[in-house]
Amino acid sequence: MVTADGTQHHLPDGMVDWIAGLGGGEITRLERHVARREAWVVDVTASDGSTMEGFLRLERGKQMEEHSRLERETRIVQALGSTDVPVVDVLGRNDELRATLFARDPGRSDIENLEDLDQQRAVMEDFVRVLARLHLLDLDTLNLDDVMDDRPETPEQCALAEVERAQRDWQFFLADYVDPLTTFGVGWLQRNVPQNVSRISLLQGDTGPVNFMFQGPAVSSVIDWEMGHFGDPMDDLGSLSLREFWNPSGGLTGLGVLYEKESGLPYDRHAVQFHRVRQNVRDMIPIHYLVNNPMPQESHAWYLCYRYLADRATVEAIADNMNLEISRPKMPDDGDGAGELAAPDLLVSEALSTLERDVAPEVTSDIARSRAVDLARLIRCLDRRSRYGAELAEAERREIGELLGTSPSTAGNALGQLDQAIRDRAVADEAVVPYLANKAYREEWLYAPAVEKYPGRSWSVLD
Repeated sequence: MVTADGTQHHLPDGMVDWIAGLGGGEITRLERHVARREAWVVDVTASDGSTMEGFLRLERGKQMEEHSRLERETRIVQALGSTDVPVVDVLGRNDELRATLFARDPGRSDIENLEDLDQQRAVMEDFVRVLARLHLLDLDTLNLDDVMDDRPETPEQCALAEVERAQRDWQFFLADYVDPLTTFGVGWLQRNVPQNVSRISLLQGDTGPVNFMFQGPAVSSVIDWEMGHFGDPMDDLGSLSLREFWNPSGGLTGLGVLYEKESGLPYDRHAVQFHRVRQNVRDMIPIHYLVNNPMPQESHAWYLCYRYLADRATVEAIADNMNLEISRPKMPDDGDGAGELAAPDLLVSEALSTLERDVAPEVTSDIARSRAVDLARLIRCLDRRSRYGAELAEAERREIGELLGTSPSTAGNALGQLDQAIRDRAVADEAVVPYLANKAYREEWLYAPAVEKYPGRSWSVLD
């Protein structure tokens, strides 16, 4: 489909007219935003020459909740508009199209790319102050209960409600899905619930670098509230740790102390450790689904990256909480001991050469260039899997057999046996975690071309 000025798009029928009506003019800019979730940058120019600058979010496919995440996000942003938590304006909401048009913040979100480290630190500290103000808001004045889950009343509900909701939402997938890390992660969370919660607060739920905009040394708006919920403030600080893992922004040292000073609420390191694991376990359920069930509007290479890097991060976070030492297993090489990989298949080399030499230079839009890079990553992953997948699967089969004292016939059978043993608590956590670490490190290595989107990621030290 095309707009009146000839811009091509794949938006649902009626979307363009609705946006143009909100701005009282014609769409003069419509570009797909380069991100995991579908979003569009939109400008509407009115007859008087003024321009409405918008950021369009929409939902497609299965809606698994009574209230969609985007509807919830919209209501939260509207409610916070009258508080001292900075948010953008909501320009319009269309329930029939399942779309919201937000105002566009002219600031930046890429705090990890700042070369001025003093500015980077100032922004991070300002964001912690914003979190402190958010967590002290009176929930009764926000009028959000009709689009939110029930307010938790116990530490167990604060710790597990989001994971339990993910299990319910994705039961159609989890019922037949075998993944020992998911099974272990859920069980580990159930056995390690923090027992102290200072208050019940509104949480962003996916908070930290990239999910706020900044201008100069200050936060200009907090964005992306689709995971918003009520719960323990330490939940958001666990999320802050997780997002700083993905987008390194100068580390976390001193930020827990600053939060405690600004909010007057106690900083609980153990709870922060728990919640960064909890968020990873919750978020990886849909990510695992999307790795196995690609969405046509989204990048499969990005989901491979999220899965295999986050699986490794999850195991490392659990091991850190348990004070358990883990190490990387030996990876395949070409036999000379130098760690160099064998040359890719000739057809793979030609496919990549054609893509990168003849196709990629000719694409013009940001989203097409991004997808060309993603396609090259997928081809490289496919090649590595064809060369090394069987060798790594045999390592899986052997290690699980040693762990369980059995002789599984295939890697698939081995995973099924281990998954059941974890459910039955037939093997100790201290024995399972090193194996899960080996598995995560191997898979991260196998899918390195996708994971390299976020190279060298590691957890920052917590206060």
